[in-house]
Amino acid sequence: MKISVIGSGSWGTAIANLLYENRHDITLWSYSQDECNDLINYKENRNFLPGIAIPRLIRHTTDLSCAKGADLLVCALPSFAVRTTMKKLASYTHPGQIIVNLSKGLETDTFMTLADVIESELVSCHIGVMSGPSHAEEVAKKIPTTNVVAFKDPSIAKQVQDVFMNPYFRVYTNTDIIGVELGGALKNVIALCAGISDGLGFGDNTKAALMTRGMYEITRLGVAMGAKPETFGGLSGMGDLIVTCTSMHSRNRRAGILIGQGKTPGEAAMQVKMVVEGINTCRAAKHLADKMNIEMPIINQAYGVLFEGKSPKAATLDLMGRDKKNETEAGFLMQ
Repeated sequence: MKISVIGSGSWGTAIANLLYENRHDITLWSYSQDECNDLINYKENRNFLPGIAIPRLIRHTTDLSCAKGADLLVCALPSFAVRTTMKKLASYTHPGQIIVNLSKGLETDTFMTLADVIESELVSCHIGVMSGPSHAEEVAKKIPTTNVVAFKDPSIAKQVQDVFMNPYFRVYTNTDIIGVELGGALKNVIALCAGISDGLGFGDNTKAALMTRGMYEITRLGVAMGAKPETFGGLSGMGDLIVTCTSMHSRNRRAGILIGQGKTPGEAAMQVKMVVEGINTCRAAKHLADKMNIEMPIINQAYGVLFEGKSPKAATLDLMGRDKKNETEAGFLMQ
C-alpha cells in the first residue's frame, strides 16, 4: 500500500518504521521543516526516538499533498493539531480513502472525539481508530505489542488489521469506534492521577484503587455516550490503562509524579517536554460528565488539581471521604 503517516513524533515515527517493515510505501509528514530536515539528515528521530534508525527509503515531507493518491492515511498528531491539520488535508483526500487515527484525546473546545473531528473535516473518507497498550519506544524496538483497530465496516477493519500486523505487532478488530477511542483518551487522565499518587509517596494499593475505580468512571461515561461496556475490558480500555499508569514511558504518569511532588501542571508539562494529553482531556471529560450528569469523582478531583489549584493531598482526602457505597451498586452503569 501507499501510506502517508501524518505526524512525525515518537508514535508517528515508530508506526512509519513498522509499516515500512511490512513492505508498504511510506511517506512521513512533519509539521516543522526543521524537524523534517533533521529526520532526513540523521535518519533518526533524535528528539523523540533517539537511537532508532529510520529506513532510508521512507520519504520525508512537510507538504500535505503527500495524502493525494495514498491508499491509507495514518493520523499521529497531538490532539490540539488534529482539526487544523485535517482542514488543510481535505483538498488532498479522495472519497473512500481510509484514515486510521492513532491520536488519543478529546477536542478541548467542542469535547468531540478525534474520530468525529476528522470525520467532520473529511466527510467522504472511512474513519477508524487504532489504540491499545503501545508505547512508541517499545514498538520501535520490536517488543511484542497488541492493539485493536475499529471501523464501522468490519471489512475495512480487517483490511487495516492486515496492513499493520507482523510478528511483533498483533492487531485485533472491533466496530466500537467510540469505545476504543474513549478508552485511549480517558486513561491518560487516570495515568496522571496514578503519577500524582506516586509523587505523593503513596503505594501500590492506592494506584490499584485509582486504576480500578478509574476504569469504572471511564466505562460509565463511555456507555452513556454510546460505547459498548465490554470494549473497556479490552486492549484499548484496561490494557492501555495498565501500561499508562505503570510505565515511566508514559508522559502522563511522569507529569503526574511531578505534580504530586509540588510542580504546577504547566511546570510539569514543560519538564516532560512532550504533549501531556491527559491535562486537556481532563477538562473535556469533566464538562462531558457534567453535561450528561455522570458521576466521575476521580475526574472531578483531577480537574480541581489541574485547573483550580487544589492540592493533591486535599483531593485524595475528598476521594477517600466520600459517602459509603456498595461496589456492585456503584458499578459501570450506575452512579
